[in-house]
Amino acid sequence: MRRSSSILTRLLGAAAGLALAVAGAVAVAAPAQAATLTQVTGFGSNPGNLAMYAYRPDGLPANSPAVVLLHGCTQNASGYFANSGWQKYADQWKFALIVAQQPSGNNANSCFNFFEAGDTTRGQGEALSIKQMVDHAKTNYGVNGSRVYVSGLSAGGAMSAVMLATYPDVFAAGSIIAGIPYRCATSMVNAFSCMNPGADKTPAAWGDLVRGAYSGYTGPRPRVAIWHGTSDTTVTPLNGTESRDQWTNVRGVSQTPTSTSSLPGNTSLEVYGNDDVRLYRISGMGHGTPVDPGSAAEQCGTAGAYFLDTICSTYRDALFFGLNSGGTNPTPTPTATPTPTPTATPTTPPTCVTASNYAHVAAGRAYQSGGYAYANGSNQRMGLYNTFYTSALKQTGPNHWVVGC
Repeated sequence: MRRSSSILTRLLGAAAGLALAVAGAVAVAAPAQAATLTQVTGFGSNPGNLAMYAYRPDGLPANSPAVVLLHGCTQNASGYFANSGWQKYADQWKFALIVAQQPSGNNANSCFNFFEAGDTTRGQGEALSIKQMVDHAKTNYGVNGSRVYVSGLSAGGAMSAVMLATYPDVFAAGSIIAGIPYRCATSMVNAFSCMNPGADKTPAAWGDLVRGAYSGYTGPRPRVAIWHGTSDTTVTPLNGTESRDQWTNVRGVSQTPTSTSSLPGNTSLEVYGNDDVRLYRISGMGHGTPVDPGSAAEQCGTAGAYFLDTICSTYRDALFFGLNSGGTNPTPTPTATPTPTPTATPTTPPTCVTASNYAHVAAGRAYQSGGYAYANGSNQRMGLYNTFYTSALKQTGPNHWVVGC
């Protein structure tokens, strides 16, 4: 078993702010279904010495999607699975969850080693172990290899960026929550300066680091959602902006958003390109995974230390990944073909529309109340009802629209 050096123990111990909720500190009621999070052994050579856990909801069809979850420091698989809200949507929309776990023998605070070259390089260490978990799921669970996604928090968010950079042929999309750009940190010492105050590079310089992770690769690159609290002092908000610069450059789109919108929980959404990259900024939120406890369709998770009651990031990511189509479609498309309405254009309406809030209301995609526009179906607030405020709306069902594309 690999052991971290004494300096790693001291430095990571000093960075107590990065340490996230101890697993099991917040509990939720057991699901009604018989499916449980189960440890999986023998999933590969496992050079990173990670543990694999899997959740397969009852009735999981063949060819279903899968999401890899990467916890933060001091957490474990069961704690992140229980509190992040992913089980709710896995049960509802029928997709598998793969939850990696970092043992303390690898890192004093059970952080994924996002700063070690041997763990962040294609074909090596922890990155390869996580990829082997996906391979196991494809072989043994019938997971659709073209619909695999990854999401992580803090050290796990940084490791999510590692997986998107090193294995673009494995992951179709991912989300980085309170993380840092790929290869900002190349040692344990400069990991802390990347976290705070952060590093400023040009989009091209950041993009080159990703392109160098799999030299010669010419295939499609993953779409990326980035989440960051504006009051995060552990991993400063600059990292959200720099991650935006990195992944828009990789996707070949401008760093100027094509649309902006307001969401619940003091959250703003910036969309880049044709929904290539999303940047969510949560005003006033500190360091943690955004959750929104409750039973509504857009609510999820359990609030606690580093699970912050603002907005259900899991719901937004699940839609961004196209998981609301479950295992029935090989690509993230809406569950039904939209039917034109009298206010729509004469041809079949597009799945995603970017327009002023006034135009959305006039076209029947939204309604206005109290000076604000709200999306039809989801009732999400889009911002002020006028011709100057622009939003992107995605149709997920007949007369049902969600903010962001």
